Amino acid sequence: MRELVFTLEYEPGCNAVADTLMSHSKTEIRSLSLHATAESLWRVDLATGDESALAAVKSTFETADYYADCLATDHCGATQTTDVLEHSDDRLVLYSYWERTPECSSVPHLALSALGEGALFETTHQQRSYTWRIIHSGGNVGQFFAALEDAVGDCATLDIQRLTEATPPEYRTTAEDNRLSPEQETALQAAVHHGYYDTPRNVSASELSEILSVPRSTLTYRLRRAEAQLAKQHTDKLADWA
Repeated sequence: MRELVFTLEYEPGCNAVADTLMSHSKTEIRSLSLHATAESLWRVDLATGDESALAAVKSTFETADYYADCLATDHCGATQTTDVLEHSDDRLVLYSYWERTPECSSVPHLALSALGEGALFETTHQQRSYTWRIIHSGGNVGQFFAALEDAVGDCATLDIQRLTEATPPEYRTTAEDNRLSPEQETALQAAVHHGYYDTPRNVSASELSEILSVPRSTLTYRLRRAEAQLAKQHTDKLADWA
């Protein structure tokens, strides 16, 4: 299996949800399930944030003409429905179903065409950064990214972060595998030095990304990977001591 990780950084006015999230910087939308066929797409998303942010996200999902992963910049004639599965003060779960038209394009449908059936999708949306993780078994990765760049045009910048074998974490047992990459080490050291982990934070992710001269999405991805690796190492040590 192969793994792709990339981020689309949307320009203002190009993605309704990105515009909403930009106004609510602490809000995040994460996919819980995402499936696509040639004619349709359906997904379940979890949004976390404060009450006003979640109300804005809910409204955007329900009223935007072409949100459900469509890469079109104008209404393409697709039919979309959204249902609320759960809504509390800090948690919103939405189910969306989208029937596409020949004019519609989306990341899952481009992947279906270039990478073949059976791909798994995981997404995280924060502010204007829409990060995708795709696990697939083959296909033409170059064709996929070329089609994606053509589809987003000037509306988004594509930042490719990972192209590798998708090895399950439980099989990564060597000392070398447990090390952080140099990029992760740099990001983590800078985050600690500049007070990213202080309470309250002394620097935001956006400010830290400017200090390191990397896109915000790249920085947050490297920090998340580093944090996950360190957490796993810690729990593995606890298990050894038990």
